[in-house]
Amino acid sequence: MAVVILPVLERENSGNVHKKFFWRISLIAASLLLSIIFYLPSFDAMRDSLPEWLQEYGIVLGLDLQGGIHLVYEVDGDKAVEVTVERIASRLINIFKDEKVPGVLVSQEGLNITITPNTEEIYEIVSKQYGNLKIVSRLDESITYTISASEIENIKDQSVDQALETIRNRVDAFGVAEPTIHRQANNEIVIQLPGVKDTERAIELVGTAAILEFKILDSESPIAAQLPVRITASQEAGVLAEFAEKIPADDEILFGRVKSEEVVEDLGNEYRSVYLVKKRAPLTGAFLSEARVEIDNRSSTPAVAISFDSEGSKIFEEVTTNNVNKRLAIVLDENVYSAPNINEPISGGSATISGDFTMEEARDLAIVLRSGSLPAPLKMLQNITVGPSLGKDSIAAGINAGLIGALLVVVFMVIYYKMSGVIANFALVLNIVVLMGILSAFNATLTLPGIAGVILAIGMAVDSNVLMFERIREEMRIGKTPRAAIDSGYDKAFWTIFDSHVTTLITAIVLFQFGTGPIKGFAVTLGVGVFINLFTALIGTKTIFDLITTKYEVKKLSI
Repeated sequence: MAVVILPVLERENSGNVHKKFFWRISLIAASLLLSIIFYLPSFDAMRDSLPEWLQEYGIVLGLDLQGGIHLVYEVDGDKAVEVTVERIASRLINIFKDEKVPGVLVSQEGLNITITPNTEEIYEIVSKQYGNLKIVSRLDESITYTISASEIENIKDQSVDQALETIRNRVDAFGVAEPTIHRQANNEIVIQLPGVKDTERAIELVGTAAILEFKILDSESPIAAQLPVRITASQEAGVLAEFAEKIPADDEILFGRVKSEEVVEDLGNEYRSVYLVKKRAPLTGAFLSEARVEIDNRSSTPAVAISFDSEGSKIFEEVTTNNVNKRLAIVLDENVYSAPNINEPISGGSATISGDFTMEEARDLAIVLRSGSLPAPLKMLQNITVGPSLGKDSIAAGINAGLIGALLVVVFMVIYYKMSGVIANFALVLNIVVLMGILSAFNATLTLPGIAGVILAIGMAVDSNVLMFERIREEMRIGKTPRAAIDSGYDKAFWTIFDSHVTTLITAIVLFQFGTGPIKGFAVTLGVGVFINLFTALIGTKTIFDLITTKYEVKKLSI
């Protein structure tokens, strides 16, 4: 049934009509206006000219559109287990000291911890503090512990979760908009950083273990005097091999970067200082409470000031008290950044890490220290840089597909549903504008699948109108007036539309909850599109029909 609207037969009072539909007209107008305002920052050319409060909004392009870095890391679970055992052994030494148990020797080899002597008091202390340790052997003079297989698996699993959280904290502090970080398989972590140009800096920031330790230099050992003061980086392996059999069992050799002003003649080589330090670290970064960048008063270069929590401050004061006139090495990831002399006990729990940093290096170091150390080293499995040209091509292809699809739908609706099709097209435009506005207001990340979600939302909007129009046609066939047919058609189609949208929304929620990166982008646009479709179909088009049939006495409807 395709007929046109007849001329006006009776006109209601214009003021009454506006009052009757004021809230719906106002809601539609406000939605359009706010959507346009919030979408404006998405245009880079306009962003700087907008008010400051508005510049923080806008659609963020995902990795597949904007370009960036795609990284896949593997967490070394075996190393995480080793580190855990080392920490348990170190902690037991402090516990026996606090409990004032004399003559206790704690040694660690692999996953075994041996304690000498074997007394009932020592057994009870270990059982109380670490009840999950298994006894490997219990001799007259010693007792050896290890960790169970179930505990090993638990440590490996927790190390991946902890690494995931640590990386997320670092990336957030780095300032990457809408990163994607999630766990993959048993021990892999996937990281996507949209818009990042400095690949090397990002990789270093993410992959730095950031294991901070404070170790005492063993300057009393005769081997310390035999070590070279300064070497080139290429000579490190030779020095380690030369002194491997000579250094004491509780010592180790570490290297540190030489400050540029200490190098008299630099021929393009990287120089390293050589240190003999005690293996056991009496204080680690686990007690760190703050790390910030400041300017070193002595060298006028950037440095990182660190502060410890109450327990760490106590340990730091104890370490400096017991080692006056010795040097304390500040070690980060097995590299000595500085080794100042302890002139007197230091209270207050503060220290400074200086290392000839640039401001950017100092800022990145502060970020990784604040976020905490990784529980285990990361092995890079994949490093893919997505170029921005690919993103531009994807955006262009997506926009073209959307425009062609929308144009075909518009033409079809006008041809098949006449004037009612024009009203449906208005709802379609309203749908697209409001959808983009809401995505901008929430700084949503738009991915290539997200563009597909927008196109799908357009199809859903048309589908809702088709259902209502067919219902209206059925009502008009049985002889109802246009006004009655519209009301009845909308009422009867409502639950069909509502049910279909609810099932789609459930699908979007599941995709968002269990999907990753691009899949979440698709779920967001699909979910938002569901709500907007209900709004434009049940309020947008209905308002126009009501305005026409209320203001004019329509006997025939163009549908």
